[in-house]
Amino acid sequence: MSRFQGKVALVTGASRGIGRATALALANKGASVVMNYISSSVAAEDVVLQIGADRAIAVQADVSRRKKISCLTKATVDRFGKIDTLILNTGLLWQQGDLASVTETAFNTLSTANGKGPLFTIQEAAPFIPDGGRVRLFSTSLAAFSMVTPNSLLHTASKGAIEQMTRVLAKDLGKRQITVNTIAPGPIGTDAYFVGKTEQMVQMQSNIAPAGRLGTLEEVANVVTFIASDESS
Repeated sequence: MSRFQGKVALVTGASRGIGRATALALANKGASVVMNYISSSVAAEDVVLQIGADRAIAVQADVSRRKKISCLTKATVDRFGKIDTLILNTGLLWQQGDLASVTETAFNTLSTANGKGPLFTIQEAAPFIPDGGRVRLFSTSLAAFSMVTPNSLLHTASKGAIEQMTRVLAKDLGKRQITVNTIAPGPIGTDAYFVGKTEQMVQMQSNIAPAGRLGTLEEVANVVTFIASDESS
């Protein structure tokens, strides 16, 4: 029997990048998958076709908005009855400029997408996660990287909040044997990663990495799949 046979995974931001790779990896191991997306309907439906409509659905929802989170949770439970694994991949990356250019709007946008959205998605989903389920969030290695650049202020602040949420939620949901973990990748070769970067910047970050290269989507998906499994109790 496949490792995730009978399991249901809800993956936010699943139409591309790490979310897409993770959804496919879980499906390949037997899980049924709910593909959440905001605007890339064609990409999301393409993944559903690859997995099969009997084990996957695509649901449009902006998970920074409470009402949309409720709709996403309801669509998942109506179709599959539960949420064994909740993977909160959706988030925003960079602001423009350094401290002097930070605006209240930019702060609210990143804080909502990277902090508020995951928190309230967990709150909405928790009643439908069976005891022993899994919650997986994403931070960034920049939260603990001394060579962080000034234009990552809002991104790292919001991801730092995720790491602190994880510590507390692990205690809260741990009473039901639900494990809560955050994955903090280094530079990964997603489409979003390359936006605004010169070839020299990419090469510099590749050189800093212990392996001397960018990470791949599949490598992150493999980590997510392991800590979503029963072996990671």
